[in-house]
Amino acid sequence: MDGVPCLRVSQCHAQQLRRCLQSRGALDLGLSLLKDSDETVLLPIASSRLPHLDLLSLRTTLAPDGTFEIVWSQSPLQSKKVRTGGHKLERILQEWLEPQGERWTEELRGDLPRSFQRHGDLLLLGERCFSLPLWKKMDQQIWSAVARALGAKRLAKMSRISRDGFRSPVVTMLVGEHSWVKHVDNGISYEFDVTRCMFSAGNITEKLRVAAFDCTGETVVDLYAGIGYFTLPYLVHAGASRVHACEWNPDAVKALQKNLEANGVSDRCTIHQGDNRQLQLCDIADRVNLGLVPSSEDGWPVACRLLNRTSGGILHLHHNVTSCHGASGRKAAREAWRAWADGAARRIASLLKEVTGAQWTTNTQRIEGVKSYAPRVHHVVLDLECRPS
Repeated sequence: MDGVPCLRVSQCHAQQLRRCLQSRGALDLGLSLLKDSDETVLLPIASSRLPHLDLLSLRTTLAPDGTFEIVWSQSPLQSKKVRTGGHKLERILQEWLEPQGERWTEELRGDLPRSFQRHGDLLLLGERCFSLPLWKKMDQQIWSAVARALGAKRLAKMSRISRDGFRSPVVTMLVGEHSWVKHVDNGISYEFDVTRCMFSAGNITEKLRVAAFDCTGETVVDLYAGIGYFTLPYLVHAGASRVHACEWNPDAVKALQKNLEANGVSDRCTIHQGDNRQLQLCDIADRVNLGLVPSSEDGWPVACRLLNRTSGGILHLHHNVTSCHGASGRKAAREAWRAWADGAARRIASLLKEVTGAQWTTNTQRIEGVKSYAPRVHHVVLDLECRPS
């Protein structure tokens, strides 16, 4: 995810949450608070601390009745400290280029990184930096200098997301011999290859929410498992008896297998590699997780087939919901979420009748905002209870 992770909160809760984040070493002191729309404030979070924050507890205790969501800001206010750090990188690059007869220009300055992802000792640059032809002519040593200036041992750069159907990143290693990294979120270890798999750091609030579920005795199907973003919280913290994890990207499956073993839960998980629409399972699930955006709708017929036909269960449907053009504010967003949820509930009831030949009742338990995806676009998840009539 490109940009800087920020906690968007209501102004009335901003100072209290700022003090709390700062006391935990989670506030990025290199960036300034930024007033957002609708009487909200963006609190910049240190990327290295984001996976370790108990955001569910913070929301419950400090902001139970207001805006509280992780967003990725493209235009944070930089403090003097960060500007000084940027000047250090600029100075190093100038000293490198000038002996080679290259003049430092505003265009080069504008091509420097404004943000990046840090994965342990590996720093991943976004696609919107070092894009000018000049950098392609430079030798390996300049990238080592960039890595040192930014406090990293390994350096990689993302070009784009591929169109291979797996959303595989196109990443080039610039410094370092291997590309596997490790994250620890809420006591769960995730390992993956940054050149092969994406890591959805912006989903951390939803992962914490899933971890708080009580799934004792339940069979869960995760239709879009990836490296285990939700599969692992269901197993490690929510206590699911069995999780069926579906994933068609072989590189993600490799990481998922590694992560299940590292967290000691491989004995309670069955991996189904391939297109989940071809899944040879039915009538087994107490809960189905459909964590795919911009839409999980292709998986809805599969999810309906999987639900236990005697007792029913819960579907967790992820979707990117767009507010009406020209509309603004939390109220407009919530209205758009509700309209989408009502349509989804009707569609699921219809699909369940087609699959089982019986009437079902669908009931919206909760609509949860996961993160802001773009202006007027929110990644949301609908908890839909489905019971045979």
